[in-house]
Amino acid sequence: MVETLKLWDTTLFLFLNGLHCPFFDGIMYAASWKLTWIPFYMSILYLLIRYWKKDSVWIILALLACVVIADNISSGLIKNLVQRPRPSHNDSLNSVIHLVHNYRGGKYGFVSSHASNTLGFALLSALLFRNRVYGLLVIGWALVVGYSRIYLGVHYPFDILGGMLVGALSAYGCYYALKKYRADIFSNEGPATKLPLLVLGLSFVGIVVYSIFFFR
Repeated sequence: MVETLKLWDTTLFLFLNGLHCPFFDGIMYAASWKLTWIPFYMSILYLLIRYWKKDSVWIILALLACVVIADNISSGLIKNLVQRPRPSHNDSLNSVIHLVHNYRGGKYGFVSSHASNTLGFALLSALLFRNRVYGLLVIGWALVVGYSRIYLGVHYPFDILGGMLVGALSAYGCYYALKKYRADIFSNEGPATKLPLLVLGLSFVGIVVYSIFFFR
């Protein structure tokens, strides 16, 4: 059964990784770069402080805890236990895999810390803000980041799904801890999310501009 799942995973990986072109090379490379999303994270921080004021410290700590927990479970625990090589470190795939700028990542790939961290942050912030549009778009953002890891050839689809599961469990754990110990934070409607959505949109525009004019 395990070998069958690995075969399915590799087959799906080769299909998705094979859907590439120079234009999307730049987009996926930038989407996968963590520093690309700093303006988005800063807009979230600004919104938290402006809306929740002194209580924002608890939400900020919850978001940080979510990412730290997700990252340590994925990279610090599961990767070292499973030790499944990334596709970019699989010699049998060297002739068919699509890599960008020869970026290969670390040795092991299951589960993806990019996927766990991003999905955890996205889901917890969506639960906190309680805004349907924001929730859909920020989860979409997490999916794009996850897909970029397959596109770049450094993760199998199951690596991404496993990472997202870790991120979701981390997000729900931190959310319910907040609900239990700081229920007053949820007494009002969530804040307006126009600013982070605007920054997120502009970030994607910046990625497209980078891909067209600067990525080589």
